Amino acid sequence: MGKVSYGNRGGRIRSSATTPEKPKSERPPEDVVRELKTESRKSDDYRERSLAIHGLICARCAREFDASTRHLLTVHHKDGNHFNNPPDGSNWENLCVYCHEDAHSRELLGDFIAGEGKKECPLVFGGAGQSGMGTLADKLRKALDSKQDSGRKKPKS
Repeated sequence: MGKVSYGNRGGRIRSSATTPEKPKSERPPEDVVRELKTESRKSDDYRERSLAIHGLICARCAREFDASTRHLLTVHHKDGNHFNNPPDGSNWENLCVYCHEDAHSRELLGDFIAGEGKKECPLVFGGAGQSGMGTLADKLRKALDSKQDSGRKKPKS
């Protein structure tokens, strides 16, 4: 416990608590922050390269973008590996946010239908307890279940 002393002004208490020494890190915080900033610039670098190579146009819907709307254009990795960033841009395609979301939703739905997506993932607003929001997901689940059930039944001969 720290040292406690009483002042002469109305009995105020002044404490000079000693704090335990913090372990000194090997690098100063400025170096860590500088390194994090350069890493984030490197990760954004492939986006700028892709935009320069492929242009400001969506590869699926052919919507053209300009400087004011380029934030709506994203880079989609064709093989799904975000660390595969070849300098020629062969693993990238520029997609608008709508087509990018559609591409990933189709992959999830395709895996689910093929039976590869056994883990529980909500489909289109499928959260429990949301009134009126889960109707589309419920219809999709019922349709998928009926499709799977009809595939299991053997025709009567």
